[in-house]
Amino acid sequence: MLTIRSFEIPTVMKHGLGAINALADELRALGLKRPMIVTDPGIVKAGLLERATRPLDIAKMDYVIFDQIVPNPPTTLVDEGAAFYAGEGCDGLVGLGGGSALDTAKAIGVIASNGGQILDYEWADPQPIKHRIPPLVCIPTTAGTGSEVTLWAVITDSERKIKFNVGGTALIGAWVALLDPELTLGLPPAVTAGTGMDALAHAIECYTCAYAQPISDSVALLAIEYVARYLRVAFAQGHNIEARYKMSQAAMLGGLAYGKESAGAAHAMSQSAGGVLPNVPHGPFTARLLGPVMEYNFKGEPEKFARIALAMGEDIRGLSLWQAAEKAVEAVLRLTDDVEIPHIQAFGFTEDQIPMLARIAFEDPQTIGNPRDLSLASYEKIYRRVFEMGT
Repeated sequence: MLTIRSFEIPTVMKHGLGAINALADELRALGLKRPMIVTDPGIVKAGLLERATRPLDIAKMDYVIFDQIVPNPPTTLVDEGAAFYAGEGCDGLVGLGGGSALDTAKAIGVIASNGGQILDYEWADPQPIKHRIPPLVCIPTTAGTGSEVTLWAVITDSERKIKFNVGGTALIGAWVALLDPELTLGLPPAVTAGTGMDALAHAIECYTCAYAQPISDSVALLAIEYVARYLRVAFAQGHNIEARYKMSQAAMLGGLAYGKESAGAAHAMSQSAGGVLPNVPHGPFTARLLGPVMEYNFKGEPEKFARIALAMGEDIRGLSLWQAAEKAVEAVLRLTDDVEIPHIQAFGFTEDQIPMLARIAFEDPQTIGNPRDLSLASYEKIYRRVFEMGT
C-alpha cells in the first residue's frame, strides 16, 4: 500500500525582543479591523494583556476581549467564545497566553469559519474541518506547548471526561506566530519547568514516533538541544533573556515537530488523564511521565534514542548502541528531577486508578504512533513505574 507523507507549515513565524509591539502592524497586514483577543484572567492580572492592547490603542484599532480561558478548556467555553466572536462582529483573532488560550483561539476560529459546535470537529477521517480559520495571530506567554505553530487544539469534553483533538490539518493553523521572549520573563520556576519539559516531550515523542520524517526530525533535535542546554538556566534565573529566548524557540520547534501527526504514549497518558482530573497541569504531568515512557520505549528505536542522548549533551563514546540509548533515558530523568517536577501522587492520582488510567490511555489515538508496541498491560506497567518513582 502506497503511503505518501506530507509536512505543512501554514504559519508565518516572527520573533524578537519586543515583538509584541508590532501587533497592530501584523493585524492590519492581515486586513483585520476588529479582532477578538482570547486570553485568561492570569494574563490580565500579570499585565500582559496591556502589553498587547497598548500598540492597538496607539494605532487606534478596534478590538474586543474574551478573557475567560481556563486550563484544559471545556467545549462549553469554546462554544461560548465562538458565540461572543460572532455577536461582536469580529473579523479575526489574537490568542494570547499559554496552550489553553492558543488552543481555544484556534477552536473558536474553527467554529467561526465552519459553523456548528466544537464537538462537531473532533478529529476523524474524513477530516470534519472544511474551511480555514479566520486570520489568527498567536502570541505565547509560556515556552512549552508550541500551540502557536501546531495544527491541533486540545479540548476537554467534561461529560465524557476526556480530552479530544481538533485539527490535523493546515486549516486550523495560526496565520502568524509572534514570539516575544520578554513575555516569559516573569514566569515562576514551576511554570518554567513544566512548560519547558512539555516542549521536550513534544520533541522526543515526535522524533521517535512512527510518523517521523526528516523535516520533523531536524526541528525536534534542535528543540531537544535547546531544552537540555537552557531549561535549567531559565528555571534558576528567571530573567536570563538568552535562556528565555532559546526556550521560546525550543517550544516553537517542538510544536513544529508534530507536523500533521501526533505524539506517543506520554501524551496519550497525560491527555487522557487530564480529562479525569481537569485541574491537572498538562506540562508537569507530561514531564513526570516522559522518563518512564522513554524507559519503556528505547528498545524500539535505539539509534534514535542514542541520538537523543547526544542532543542532551551525554558522552556516549565507547558505549554500545543500547548503552547509549539508555543514556537518553537517564538524562531526561535527571533533568526532570533538576527542575523539580512533582511526582504523580502530588497531582491527586492514586495507585488504585491505574487500571482505569491505563485503559483510557490505551484508547487514546496517540497510542498508535508510539515507537514500541503498546498493550493495556504495557500502560499499567508504565503507570506502576511512575508511581514507584514517587515513593
